Amino acid sequence: MNGRQRTNYPRWCLGLDVGGTKTLGGVVDVSTGNILAQRQIPTRPERGGEAVLRDTVRLAEELHAASEKEGAAIEAVGIAVAELVDSAGVVRSAHTIAWRGMDVRRPFEHIAPAIVESDVRAAALAEARYGAGRPFRIFAYVSVGTGISSCLVQDGVPFAGSRGNALVLASAPFTSVCNQCGSRQDHVLEDFAAGPALVARYSALAGRHVASGQEVMAALASGDPDARYVLSTAGEALGNSVAWLVNVLDPDAVVVGGGLGVAGGLYWDRFVTSARQHIWSEATRGLPILRADLGAESACIGASLIASRVVAEL
Repeated sequence: MNGRQRTNYPRWCLGLDVGGTKTLGGVVDVSTGNILAQRQIPTRPERGGEAVLRDTVRLAEELHAASEKEGAAIEAVGIAVAELVDSAGVVRSAHTIAWRGMDVRRPFEHIAPAIVESDVRAAALAEARYGAGRPFRIFAYVSVGTGISSCLVQDGVPFAGSRGNALVLASAPFTSVCNQCGSRQDHVLEDFAAGPALVARYSALAGRHVASGQEVMAALASGDPDARYVLSTAGEALGNSVAWLVNVLDPDAVVVGGGLGVAGGLYWDRFVTSARQHIWSEATRGLPILRADLGAESACIGASLIASRVVAEL
């Protein structure tokens, strides 16, 4: 149980956060954000969409059984996925999880009515309701983990865009041509600054394979200059892109979540410094740049909040 205050009238929804590395499920009281029960499994998306869906349904069933033992009736199920999701709840990309065009909701509806949403919008909603976004009318939420994405929140409502695609911060290339040699560079921020990118870049520089971002962090702690270079340049690149987002949207604040986004340390310090250096207006440069309050639970809690809307609309 987390530390948010409980009311006398809990409303229980099941939230599922299906990410590139792990899938986290929780039975959440949507009136408070408190979590009754939660479980986590590896996603292993390389096995294909059907296998990931089966595992996620099994996880939901286990949590449903746990909630019944506690006398908590599940009203609805929310599935947050690290992909593009349109206004009808249909997954429209397969960058990480191969659910494009699949009927993802139906396998969960023996538990309760279900809805699908993008993970970044779910997390942004949770931070707006219960986390670091609460004081702000307009804030930009940025998620940094296996991938990097963003969401504008205004008056507590995540902005989805006309097609549900207003979240692609770091997947498209930034193309430039060198004035001296004429070489073309297609830089993709996710391939440089996201979690798997840190692993790949460090492994190439150090001449040895590491399997996780935690190993890169451990190498930094031991004084490894390659780890320092990788984390420093990744943080600086992220700051550049987030500053561009701030320059375009002019939010009250930036809230950063995701496993890497809340990790702190050198990556965070270089990111914040770089962001402030690249924000154009002096009036904006000092805006709050905050780590998400809800940590790894944000998208799970947000998915449950979105699911609660299903019940309200029935």
